Amino acid sequence: MAELTVNFLGKTLRNPFVLGAGPLTYSGEALVAAWEAGLGAVVTKTLRREPADNPYPHLVDIGRGTLINAEKWADLTAEQWIEREIPLAKKHGVVVIASVGHTPEEAEELVRPVEDAGADFIELVSYNESTMIPMVEKAKERVKIPVIAKLSPNWPDLPRVAARCLAAGAAAITAVDSYGPVLRLDVRTARPLLGSPYGFGWLSGAGLKPIALRAVAEICLANPGAKVIGLGGVSSGEDALEMLLAGAGLVGICSVAMSRGLRVVDTLTRELSSLLDELGYASVEDASGRSLPHLLPAEHKERLRFRYHPEKCTDCRLCVTRCPYGARRLEDKKMELDEEKCRNCGYCVSVCRPGALTSDRLRGWA
Repeated sequence: MAELTVNFLGKTLRNPFVLGAGPLTYSGEALVAAWEAGLGAVVTKTLRREPADNPYPHLVDIGRGTLINAEKWADLTAEQWIEREIPLAKKHGVVVIASVGHTPEEAEELVRPVEDAGADFIELVSYNESTMIPMVEKAKERVKIPVIAKLSPNWPDLPRVAARCLAAGAAAITAVDSYGPVLRLDVRTARPLLGSPYGFGWLSGAGLKPIALRAVAEICLANPGAKVIGLGGVSSGEDALEMLLAGAGLVGICSVAMSRGLRVVDTLTRELSSLLDELGYASVEDASGRSLPHLLPAEHKERLRFRYHPEKCTDCRLCVTRCPYGARRLEDKKMELDEEKCRNCGYCVSVCRPGALTSDRLRGWA
């Protein structure tokens, strides 16, 4: 069996899955429930000087594993987190990452008490790029536990921000926070789905995954050796492995645990373990960053070498009906390709779920 335990900043975690800050980490009891579900570590909701007063409604599922939220930060006071919630979680053995936001002044005030409460790590959160570096500096002056900087996908140059955070003393980067603002409307009432100003919210879940994956890879390419928690849109073992391949050392989840319940943690760990075994990776660390050498700045122009495997074909004909150029024909499990019409776009391979149509270029190219 592949090794799922991970050494992260000097602490051994039983697996790479981290529950990100959100509705499921609203209290000490919630942290314990997440821990007992099998997470490797759990992030608290974000502590601030004042508790949040959220609009109603502030969370909506828009389908296909994607959520939009207008939730703010912890609705319990920082004092309660420090005096009760974090100590309660630690009493039950939880590996706690305490989320602290959103200003340098709040970081200066809260990080030491959070450390004293027993937190294993601190994750700093800011919606403003200009405040993140000062927050890291303030935190590093006051605590001995590792400090993690959580970056927003809305910031235009994440590799540069990550580099500055690491230079200021951050031990790791979380990439990424939710994306936005975004908007959804109820066509029957013409009203926004959320109760926030203008109905704007923040995107998380499956729709965020390609953005988060790009951010992780971009940060790791520009900052070799950086410790990164890949967060955003992970809902399967394959998603988790993608995050690892892009350079992440730990994998954050949030929306999938809300959509499918905390029992999904067991599914994710089993799927990831099985995939690592199948693909010959001895451990999580062995898989981390394996895709980075293949992420090259130049375009690849070699033609695709298509292969058809009739024994796997279910005759769904998606390769034919979805080809934009009408280049494929399939009759009695015999595939024909019009080379003059084919643009080598690769779409046909991507829609073939049984794997009956493959391409050397898209499967393990170097």
